[in-house]
Amino acid sequence: MSKHFLLPTFVIFLCLLFAACAQAAPTATPLPTAIPTATATTAPTETPTPEALATATAATTAQAVSEVEFFVPQVLSVRPHDTDAFTQGLLWYEGSLYESTGQVGESNVREVNPETGEVLRQIDVPDVFGEGLALVDGRLIEITWRDEIAFVYDLETFSSVGSFTYTGEGWGLCYDGEKIVMSDGSANLFFRDPETFELIGQVPVTLNGAPVTNLNELECVDDQVYANVWLTNSIMRIDAATGSVTAVIDATGLLTPEEAAQAGSNGVLNGIAYVPEDDVFFITGKLWPRMFEVQFVPAEGDAVG
Repeated sequence: MSKHFLLPTFVIFLCLLFAACAQAAPTATPLPTAIPTATATTAPTETPTPEALATATAATTAQAVSEVEFFVPQVLSVRPHDTDAFTQGLLWYEGSLYESTGQVGESNVREVNPETGEVLRQIDVPDVFGEGLALVDGRLIEITWRDEIAFVYDLETFSSVGSFTYTGEGWGLCYDGEKIVMSDGSANLFFRDPETFELIGQVPVTLNGAPVTNLNELECVDDQVYANVWLTNSIMRIDAATGSVTAVIDATGLLTPEEAAQAGSNGVLNGIAYVPEDDVFFITGKLWPRMFEVQFVPAEGDAVG
């Protein structure tokens, strides 16, 4: 074969080889303009065992329970109470007790001598089932159970000066100086405007996270609300802002067995009146023969029955 033939062939071979290599070679990746700073990684948190979770929950619950105080009433004196009074509301003002009573045909609002239990004045509300009572700027406001009406009376004359309407049941009522607090037998407290009785807010009531139902007669003391719990001997002290129960008061045993039997199944604890000048309370019940002047003192032990 001639050299003139080999040379062009060799050159063509080299060109084809170079082209093939160029096509197969990967494209170079440009380097980053800056090397990122290494970030420390945290080892994954160990998943707690069920036993550990149970222990932690128990500890949290115990802490919550320990924040609730337990009291009993220390009796300072005993006063007479009308055994015909189906007590629904009770309050103190300038040396007198004011009481509202229930039952259709027997409901009334009365001023009572706290020493003797004598009824000094009374206005009858015969066609409704009377419930809680509050004093608001010289006016007594009495709510009703299912009639959805609140009656307003002048404190000085005991004459009717108006009424309000609302939706739902009425149970307890008190006034904290800014707003009216109302219960309806549920686990909620409702806040109402003292001039219009319009609903302006509400808060659920809980004891260690559990709802407290059957809230009945109320007494406002500073930023706390004391509430009877229907069909029990318990009074709850409630933080009005949060609804959390801050204290439980066990009023078991105020009546003798004979007195309790005479009052009957409806004769339950109901009625709380605070006397700010003496820092004491008056408490009584529906159809009870006696009213008790008390202070709430710490109960022995961590809980009450």
